[in-house]
Amino acid sequence: MIVNMLEQAGVTHVHGLVGDSLNGIVDEIRQSKTIRWIHYRHEEAAAFAAGAEAQLTGKLAVCAGSCGPGNMHLINGLYDANKSAAPVLAIAAQIPSDKVGTSYFQETRPESLFRECSYYCETITSERQMPYIVENAIQAAIGQRGVAVISISGDVAFEKVEAEFVPRTFKVAPPLLHPNRESLLALADLINENDKVALLCGAGCAGAHPVLIELAEKIGSPIVHALRGKEHVQYDNPYDVGMTGLIGISSGYQALEECSVLVMLGTDFPYNEWYPPKAKIVQVDIRPERLGRRCVLQLGIAASVKETLEDLLPLVEIKSDRKYLEKSQERYREARNNLDEHAQDEKEKLIHPEYLTKLISEQAAANAIFTVDVGTPTVWAARYLDMKPGRRLIGSFNHGSMASAMPQAIGAQFAFPQRQVIALCGDGGFAMLMGDILTIAQYNLPVKLVIYNNSSLGFVGMEMKVIGMPPFGIDLKNPNFAAMAETMGIKGIKVEYAENLPIAIDQMLQHEGPVLLDVIVNPTELSMPPKVSLGQATGFSIYMVKQTLMGDGKEVWDTIKSNFL
Repeated sequence: MIVNMLEQAGVTHVHGLVGDSLNGIVDEIRQSKTIRWIHYRHEEAAAFAAGAEAQLTGKLAVCAGSCGPGNMHLINGLYDANKSAAPVLAIAAQIPSDKVGTSYFQETRPESLFRECSYYCETITSERQMPYIVENAIQAAIGQRGVAVISISGDVAFEKVEAEFVPRTFKVAPPLLHPNRESLLALADLINENDKVALLCGAGCAGAHPVLIELAEKIGSPIVHALRGKEHVQYDNPYDVGMTGLIGISSGYQALEECSVLVMLGTDFPYNEWYPPKAKIVQVDIRPERLGRRCVLQLGIAASVKETLEDLLPLVEIKSDRKYLEKSQERYREARNNLDEHAQDEKEKLIHPEYLTKLISEQAAANAIFTVDVGTPTVWAARYLDMKPGRRLIGSFNHGSMASAMPQAIGAQFAFPQRQVIALCGDGGFAMLMGDILTIAQYNLPVKLVIYNNSSLGFVGMEMKVIGMPPFGIDLKNPNFAAMAETMGIKGIKVEYAENLPIAIDQMLQHEGPVLLDVIVNPTELSMPPKVSLGQATGFSIYMVKQTLMGDGKEVWDTIKSNFL
């Protein structure tokens, strides 16, 4: 009955790792004509994969883990899915029902463990209760766009459903909320009365691209995007002036600093130190609990972005003064040129990660799906991936977990077997869940894995330098990842010099099966923020002095001069 209900809800994959407490459900999945069981080496990878599938399709995805440690391994991926508004149902198997509460082998408390990373978490204790728990869980995951968890003991799963019950067809579409008239008029007045209006756009702008461009044109506004807004906002957008925040660029930061009104559209941008100190701020978000939790608002509107903009357009006046917009656009062109200068081929030298990312963006398919690890791969993706219409960008952008790129690529490839899926992996992130490269090999998934191999936890090292610490505990002794992939039956390519990179990327993308591209990138490359505080500059200076005293400061000093002076 549980599997029948998942079929009715449109589930096509269950990502997980088998175990005795899951046997009843897994055996039914084996016999299902519409649901496929996907076997992983680690349940955390299964949860990341389910989250990616849900984000990309907008439909319910499912992961499962056996009792105790089996389902506990799901937690990190489920935290990520919940923070990414991915509709995921997790099946957390439990020990035999008559042993619960006796400190039995592998006993845990799933309801307590999963409560913090889900909207709904309940235990099924009998066949009479089961239909309602499963229905509620599916409705919660789809309707609230997040995680729901059902816990069930193996013996309960084998109970026969005696009562007559017909599973419902689950068709819960996300709500479309229009703003009330009073709020709409207040927003229109703010925009009409101020010359410097900036738009900060996030993931809530999905599907709103045409009306967003129309608004920016009418009121002369630069568009700054948050990281999760990049895939929905950046493409075909003459008003885009880049990202703000620690991994943003100077033009995005400056556009917000100079605005008199900031309109936040579908973003819960978390870094309050990057908000403009003097601007009046408006926030539009479909979730009321997000309004004003990052900054003081002049106006908060609980509504869908697309519907709000469509209602707003007739009420705003055309602005003839374009000085603020044009200045922001000019700064963006300058910042873009500076970034592109770093993404150059330098013969017989180590590869700039910027150059690697730019080449991948240029050679990838127009509808490629990119997954990225946290840290420096996210920085380079944010700055150098060109998000054409149809391209997607998935990462642990809210939860910030290492090791997400490869398992998310697995979920993406299962969801879209005919599309090109490229995972941009840090060497530390890839190694953390490296075992699931065997899942790619087992299913012969044509995932393209790119390893940014700098033999260190690079972003952590930069954080240490910012506060004046010499990097410590970040070194990685990596194997030859390409040779390792070859032993598993996956095509491996290793690149050490820039002149060999274009051909290697072409070989990777042309190969029909899975590929691991191991790229030795410059370990001294720094991903600098668009603004540098006095404290950060001082921190780098302290770091430079310490390294000089240790006898290896020249290279550090050259890097600091090029970034600060």
